[in-house]
Amino acid sequence: MMTDTVIVDGAALTLEQVDSVARHRAPVALTSDPAVLGRIRSSYELNHRLLARGTPIYGVTTGLGDSVDRHIGLDRAAALQANLVTYLGCGVGEYLPVEECRAILLARINCLAKGYSAVRLTLVERLVDLLNRDIVPCIPRMGSVGASGDLIPASYVAAVVMGQREVYDRGRVRPTREVYAEAGLAPLSLEPKEGLAMVNGTNFMTGISILAVEDAYRLAIVADACTAMATEVLTGITGPFDPFLHDVVKPHPGQIVSARRIRAVLEGSRLARTYDDLVREVGVIETGFRRVEAKIQDKYSIRCAPQCIGALYDAVAWVRRTLAVELNSSNDNPLYDLESGEVRSGGDFSGFHVGLAMDTLKIAVASVADLLDRQFELINDEKYNMGLGMCCISPLPEHHPEAGTHHGFKGMQLAISAVTAEALNACAPMTVFSRSTACHSQDKVSMGAAAARQAREVVGLTQTVAAIHLLILCQAADLRGADRLGRGSRRVYEAVRAVSPFVARDRELRGDIEQVVELIASGRLARAIDGLTGAEAFGYAPGTNGRDAR
Repeated sequence: MMTDTVIVDGAALTLEQVDSVARHRAPVALTSDPAVLGRIRSSYELNHRLLARGTPIYGVTTGLGDSVDRHIGLDRAAALQANLVTYLGCGVGEYLPVEECRAILLARINCLAKGYSAVRLTLVERLVDLLNRDIVPCIPRMGSVGASGDLIPASYVAAVVMGQREVYDRGRVRPTREVYAEAGLAPLSLEPKEGLAMVNGTNFMTGISILAVEDAYRLAIVADACTAMATEVLTGITGPFDPFLHDVVKPHPGQIVSARRIRAVLEGSRLARTYDDLVREVGVIETGFRRVEAKIQDKYSIRCAPQCIGALYDAVAWVRRTLAVELNSSNDNPLYDLESGEVRSGGDFSGFHVGLAMDTLKIAVASVADLLDRQFELINDEKYNMGLGMCCISPLPEHHPEAGTHHGFKGMQLAISAVTAEALNACAPMTVFSRSTACHSQDKVSMGAAAARQAREVVGLTQTVAAIHLLILCQAADLRGADRLGRGSRRVYEAVRAVSPFVARDRELRGDIEQVVELIASGRLARAIDGLTGAEAFGYAPGTNGRDAR
């Protein structure tokens, strides 16, 4: 967790820093680098020189979208910017959580700080000030098709600069004008190009996507630990995690990382068994046929876990690289080429890279949810759980007056199956649903904003799946003897048991699920797991912006 001041310069912001500002309110400062500040001022001055010559500039002295053939004089340019923000105030749905709004605001600051957007330095400084004061624009969930960037949701950032709409004031939703009055802040009037620079771009989808991928990385770590514990409570075989299978013969980077972490969590286990242990137990047969109790191979959801979770690690690495580029880009339109002294119109606001990254991420995450659900079934079903009993019920003597009246994790299987189904159902790729909008001016769009929101939703659902799975894993560990768990598994067990006791009798478990979800979502459980040797030993450590740390 980082809480040091995050310096914004438009070029070097990391995903980890965004995560820290969004969730932990790390302070933000605009760089003092003269080159960066000079570029911001120069693009602003270039815009005004071009306007003074009468040069038509899209969205500044022309209409927007299909209205590009409507030219206006400089005397109306400021009004155009204000009206742009106003007419885009049609966001739909509930406000995003405050952490997502903070991430979006920081991404917008970084985009403008790059210096090609022709805005005043004062405007960038106001956005930094709002973030540090924890006065954050309230942004509706829906309304963006991902081009020209995230117009409608981004207008809620611009409107707050103008003193309009609503903000989260230290977490409470309040009218902006009231908060400004109390804070002694004056609304800013937007100058020519500033409204368009504020609403045009991919910062909405990028901010949400960064939180989604950082949570997905932590989920992969938790899934490795779940697999290790499932192997133990099922008295399964450690052979599928052997380095030969991953480092030597099929060396996908994520697969190597997953198997390595599973081995680390299992270290010292007196429940999991080696392949040689099983062979000795089965014995040899010279001729004929026989059936034996012991099996020398486990089910796919155990045996193939490094391949499944490894695909998520590799997706995370690629997504991080993609988002790092997007985060540190100028992604509004038009942009100002300081070297040539010209204005360039293009399509950097299109979120196709972000959209595809989020579609890929949510599929990889949902696949892990399905894996954990299948592991849960093996532990819950007495046909497969190697003596743990039906639904891991706390055993009672047959003559006990409550014998036969308790149900263990029977209800929990309904819950985990329902949540897993919702995660899988959300996996249809949004990027294939391009909609032609703005009178066919925007005739091919990315749908990146919706893809980002759905990815974050799938990650949240999978956190719940992992939480339910961890609860049955700890229940089964108690039935087996938690003192026999591996060193890493014991850390996980103790973290869960600190918030959820053993289920000795039927009781409501909603609160337990919520507590364990918080363990996962906060990153505390992943940090406890990686405290074994340090995340850098496994690769894909946070803060690398997607660079493979192996």
